[in-house]
Amino acid sequence: MTDPHDQAPTEDLLVAALDATGVDYDIIDCDPELADTAQFCEAYGYDLEDSANTIVVIGKAEPPVYAACVVLANTRLDVNKVVRKRLGTRKASFASAADTEELTGMTIGGVTPFNLPDGMPVWVDARVLDRDRIVLGGGGRDRKVVTSPKLLVAAGADVVDDLAKPPSSP
Repeated sequence: MTDPHDQAPTEDLLVAALDATGVDYDIIDCDPELADTAQFCEAYGYDLEDSANTIVVIGKAEPPVYAACVVLANTRLDVNKVVRKRLGTRKASFASAADTEELTGMTIGGVTPFNLPDGMPVWVDARVLDRDRIVLGGGGRDRKVVTSPKLLVAAGADVVDDLAKPPSSP
């Protein structure tokens, strides 16, 4: 676990947000080149089924509306139906990497559902809560958060049934 007294300001904000939940967690340092989900899981020995990706979505409206969605890595976010309806827009899509970074200050592979812009909702697929532990982005490509999915609920995220489509059968 990273020493909370030896951190950059963004990491301090992450630690403060995590501590506020009262749920145990670990911050795992990782090689930024191995931050993408499949590579991280393989390199560090985590199951893909325990990896929960935070995906920023945009509802095409004037002005645009955004949300952060947390789904298991082995599922697919249902952008065209569930997300679009929740955003209340006619069209929705994944935010681009550039838009994600501009909005959140985080790069793909490190996006965390904490310390997002005020008013940006966080929606969690109900399947995430079925896991004993999850691996989340840590706000940068150089770290991950390993915790109970209860942390997301404690942080105020909305749990959404079928936010993601289940894994495909082989």
